[in-house]
Amino acid sequence: MKTRVCTLLAIEHPVVLAGMGGSTNPQLVAAVSNAGGLGVLGCALHAPGDIPSVAAAIRDLTQRPFGLNLLLFMADDATVEAVLAARPPVLSSAWAWPEQDLATLFARAHDVGAMVMHMVSTVHEAHRAAESGADVIVAQGTEGGGHVGLMGTLVLVPQVVRAIAPVPVLAAGGVADGAGLAAALALGAEGVLLGTRFLATPEAPLPESFKRAICASDGHDTLLTEIPDIAAGRVFPGAYLRVRRNRFIEEWIGREGELRRHRTEVAARVSRAREVGDVDAGALLLGQTAGLIDQIEPAGQIVERLVREAEDHLARCAAAVSAPAGQP
Repeated sequence: MKTRVCTLLAIEHPVVLAGMGGSTNPQLVAAVSNAGGLGVLGCALHAPGDIPSVAAAIRDLTQRPFGLNLLLFMADDATVEAVLAARPPVLSSAWAWPEQDLATLFARAHDVGAMVMHMVSTVHEAHRAAESGADVIVAQGTEGGGHVGLMGTLVLVPQVVRAIAPVPVLAAGGVADGAGLAAALALGAEGVLLGTRFLATPEAPLPESFKRAICASDGHDTLLTEIPDIAAGRVFPGAYLRVRRNRFIEEWIGREGELRRHRTEVAARVSRAREVGDVDAGALLLGQTAGLIDQIEPAGQIVERLVREAEDHLARCAAAVSAPAGQP
């Protein structure tokens, strides 16, 4: 399966790992890249001084292309400099403030030999990123886990595809299997970006209990909220957070003002919950696609299976469309 994204990013399969800060590591990135996809490391929670060693660790594990991700609204100059100095094959970015200068950043990335992949949640953001020089746009629907907008993937992707043609688009949000990849291609996207599916892998740096909670979820136990961001003292530009509804979330629903008063104490409790793997006392970021995930499996196998399943789905669809009238 080859699309323009594969050629642009020098990968074999149009399957990309979301650059989730705190939920990606060199092992997961390399596993996806080694399987022919594009692994992306989230740099948001890494100190600038740590980025060179993390990038070197990825290169020790794979000779394939990989990406480094920046959350632009919180990326200071030192972090940007460190990421560009690491010369990643792909600069991945998302969630910029309206006043941030994307064109200059993207030009700097091109100067160090990186392709630019930028995530958006609206058509307006897609226009802005394409006009600023992004090579690939990721259109992320609200079904995804973590920080998302409010537009559904099924509607957002074709709008973005039409709006920024001929810039290629990846679909994100609501994709966890080959059927999702096939559907994304049918919508006009040239590949997919996945987060939640790659969290339920041996390589992901999550507690085992968190991974089992993803497999046990039917996707209906997620909701959009700002509670974990309030506790962390962060304000995202236009994003909500899709998380698992648990005891921590229920404790603070409707009490966000009170949470702001106690955020330091609560943030410490959330951090401890992750350390010990308490899925009820911490924030578990997951998408509605959890309902499509029922086992923990290696990241490389996921990439290969997605492509194989998508090819099968597309072949069946083609056969159904071409079948003579009256035949099933």
